[in-house]
Amino acid sequence: MPILAEDPNLAILPDFKADEYVQAHAQIANDVTDERQATQILANLRCIQNDTDKHQWADRIQEEAQAAEEAQGAEEAHRQAAEVKDQRHQAQVAEQEAAMLEERKKNKSKYAPIHNADVPSNLVILPSQYAMRKMKSGDYCELFYFTNCGLEEASRNMFTADKDVLVMLPTADRLHKWIPAGSA
Repeated sequence: MPILAEDPNLAILPDFKADEYVQAHAQIANDVTDERQATQILANLRCIQNDTDKHQWADRIQEEAQAAEEAQGAEEAHRQAAEVKDQRHQAQVAEQEAAMLEERKKNKSKYAPIHNADVPSNLVILPSQYAMRKMKSGDYCELFYFTNCGLEEASRNMFTADKDVLVMLPTADRLHKWIPAGSA
């Protein structure tokens, strides 16, 4: 079925008495039908075709309206789904912010602002292993290990090994053996 380009409801009935319809008159006219009847037959055929075109046009307009409604419904459903997703995301963000505020209330010292006053830009020197073990175990550790002199001494002695320290080394039979660091 061809798609109509123009609305057949607005079509004007042509003048079938014009010269351009002489050949159509010649095909219809015979001993029984004269020129006036041939003109009437052509007008009737045109009206029948126009009525068919009008029905096709109405069906097409109705289908387009339904397709537009379906597209609008799909667009509305998509928009609603996006709104629901956005609301869920906003609720999740609000929940995270509330949890963060609660955490900040509970641990005020953990989230205290740190001012950028006298922050060293040089390399960090770690205290000695002894001081680190004491701090991790929660035992008392002298303040000397964290002063400039103590940190300097720790950096000098970091790569030296005590004779009594044991070092784990693999043996020929793929086992590990603890050997004094002085003999290794």
